[in-house]
Amino acid sequence: MVTKALADVKVASLVQGITGPLTATILAAYGAQVLRIESRTRIEWHRQAGPFIDNVSLPDRSTAYLFVNPGSYDFTINLKHPRAMEVWTRIVEWSDVIMENFAGGVMYRMGMGYEDLKKIKPDIIMLSAAIFGQTGPFAEIPGYGGTLTAITGIAQITGFPDQIPQFPAFAITDFIAPRANVLAIISALEYRRRTGKGQFIDAAQMESAIPLLTPVLLDYDANGEELPRIGNRCTYAAPHGVYRCKGDNKWCAITVFADVEWSSFCQVIGHPEWIQSVEFGTLLARLKNIERLDKLVEGWTIQHSPEEVQNQMQAAGIAAGSVKSGHDLDSDPQLQHRQYYWTLDHPDIGDFTYTGMPAKMSETPYEIKRAPTLGEHTEHVCTHFLGMSDEEFIELMVDGVFE
Repeated sequence: MVTKALADVKVASLVQGITGPLTATILAAYGAQVLRIESRTRIEWHRQAGPFIDNVSLPDRSTAYLFVNPGSYDFTINLKHPRAMEVWTRIVEWSDVIMENFAGGVMYRMGMGYEDLKKIKPDIIMLSAAIFGQTGPFAEIPGYGGTLTAITGIAQITGFPDQIPQFPAFAITDFIAPRANVLAIISALEYRRRTGKGQFIDAAQMESAIPLLTPVLLDYDANGEELPRIGNRCTYAAPHGVYRCKGDNKWCAITVFADVEWSSFCQVIGHPEWIQSVEFGTLLARLKNIERLDKLVEGWTIQHSPEEVQNQMQAAGIAAGSVKSGHDLDSDPQLQHRQYYWTLDHPDIGDFTYTGMPAKMSETPYEIKRAPTLGEHTEHVCTHFLGMSDEEFIELMVDGVFE
């Protein structure tokens, strides 16, 4: 049996939403034992978010929850119970990493901050992944990925010139921050391996997204100008856009940067005379006449399917890609070839499909396991991970600790 890359790492995860669970999912996929801590007295909001399988609104049937929570052991505990800290202490002793993504200061106010954890286990590693981090004027303000998309400036540059700022279809920051979190955790584990010391990781989801705005920041710093909303266009490439193709709501993206690409592009669409024309022969000319150029390009693409446009452009060395729908991605031959999708059996809903990891390791392959049901592993965790006797577990259960 192959030992996974993070097989010896134990993680206790007090998380909610997307960012925290996705961080845990990545760790679990590469072999870490991840303990997902929840409560029946205050069910995590993501379990209450639809859509639900068969439209049955129950915590274990939320596709939003299922999709981002594969691979963890699920443990329920009422942290407000008088005896909860007995169990929490044993969880900390078991763990290598404690991670949470509540608003700044929440864990400290509960007596579960990093300084409290170090008293239990001096070499513990703790990740706190709040929206704004643990310090600063906004540290204790809670938030979600949608509002963070606005705060980071992403919405300001999204959309067309005649539109108000637009939100992308999902909270981009929720899918960027987990990668930074995992990198920090692995770095802290390596530091502990070399020094024997743990540490506190203060991760700010906001700061993980700011690098996406690098061109905006550079333009403002260098020129004092704010980048306007420009839709699908680019200030240093033309043609550059999403063009309507043959069929109902069918599109293809095309990007032309270098002069050699422009020459090839003109040949593909049957207009070699454009290569040296006054109107389109240079990038500056194309940008000046972009409205007319886009209409002419679309006059060609509308005669072909997105796949035909994509294939002809790619064969000529031009970057192009058909605009995929969810249905298209579900049957994408590239993703299928790489076995990116994992369809796993869930005890309540049957088959459910999860996405895989983008990095495949030759010696320590990752594995996706299904999302747990609420409290599914509470007894197993107590008796196998935390070393409780059956009698002790039953006593605490009857007392209401595991709610």
